[in-house]
Amino acid sequence: MARVIGVDVGGTKVAVASLEDGVLGEVHKRPTEKASPDALVDQLVEAIEAAGAADAVGLGIPSVIDAARGMAMSSVNIPLQHVPLRDILGTRLNMPVHVDNDASVAALAEAHAEDGTLLAPSVVMFTVGTGVGGGMVFGGRIYRGATSSAAELGHTILFADPEGGAPKPEGFPQPGSLERHTAGGSLDRLAADRGLGDGRGAVEAAERGDGDAIECLRIIGERLGLAIANALNTFDPDLVVVGGGVSAAGEFLLGPARRVAQEFTMRGLGSKTEIRIARYGPDAGVRGAAMLALTEEAAAG
Repeated sequence: MARVIGVDVGGTKVAVASLEDGVLGEVHKRPTEKASPDALVDQLVEAIEAAGAADAVGLGIPSVIDAARGMAMSSVNIPLQHVPLRDILGTRLNMPVHVDNDASVAALAEAHAEDGTLLAPSVVMFTVGTGVGGGMVFGGRIYRGATSSAAELGHTILFADPEGGAPKPEGFPQPGSLERHTAGGSLDRLAADRGLGDGRGAVEAAERGDGDAIECLRIIGERLGLAIANALNTFDPDLVVVGGGVSAAGEFLLGPARRVAQEFTMRGLGSKTEIRIARYGPDAGVRGAAMLALTEEAAAG
């Protein structure tokens, strides 16, 4: 198996590691340089070179990606919008570079075993944290859609009132969207209303058996379950994975989500789907970025 490097570019940190023969090397992290696009690109070059020689590099970034051009079309937390990242890094590093959305590459990691064997040909992943991201894998490769920018599952409209037609759009996250009602801020508000502090406090209290905390996580879990039901009804995937910071709630979140997903899924659909928490945890992004490099290079022949 080729030696590749994965780079997980986040709003607060950049994580870099090599992947060779299914073994992820030590993950090196550093604060994200956000002073300018050039400063961040310089940081990425330095970090990748420090990881040693490789056959290819994969990057996952929290942005709407034009994967065909290897650049971010919309980027809020990092200064990479409209920067031709693939071409710039490819020239400076003199190796193939592949760029995709961070949730998409995390889904790719979850679809594969540590040795690179494909475990689940079809995967739908929800990453629930500050926002709600999404990634889909079909046939062992990332699904990108017609514009190569899929899949922004957090912006699925689930809770709109249809009485007067469509609600008035207010900008993203839109009213009634999964992100508006399920992201970390929603859990924070539910927790604060019950005197639990924030979402982290709710998870900790739930683990101690606090009924109000368990109720907070039930509400978020059931909301997420509706989105999972949509995924089951639409794609009938082998695997649905929930990752991101809120997934630390484990079965307090996933139990209600599974139940609601089953209640709202057509009979027969989803009967072979596993619904679970992401298994790679905080290393999913960097492992997935490395898997991006492997799968894209293999597809290129």
